[in-house]
Amino acid sequence: MEKQEKYGKLEQDLQQYKSLLGKAADTILDQDVSSYPIFVVHQLSVDLGLPLVQRDEDSGVKWSVNATTLEELVTKQVIANERVDDFTKVYKDPRSFLCLFVLSDLGAQFIFIPRDDDSASDH
Repeated sequence: MEKQEKYGKLEQDLQQYKSLLGKAADTILDQDVSSYPIFVVHQLSVDLGLPLVQRDEDSGVKWSVNATTLEELVTKQVIANERVDDFTKVYKDPRSFLCLFVLSDLGAQFIFIPRDDDSASDH
């Protein structure tokens, strides 16, 4: 399966959680926790953020998702201090996009997926 196909499949797998992730992003933004909400999408155990979705193959949940922030990723040295400016330049509007930090067999990668239209238009 090609990389693009895998990300398409990932987005499809996460479709049912977009509303939940959007609400979590809004909470992070509205409570001034961070201007950079990030969702760690993984299949193994990670020590980043707060768990939102737990992987459960029996019920068809293929991914776990944790909510975190740019600040936590810098503190835990996932993103180097000298890379913060580069990251904030490519970071997309969190009211329109969800920032995912995907840990998979493809490695670790940031991707942005559009939020559902109804959650983005609430603001």
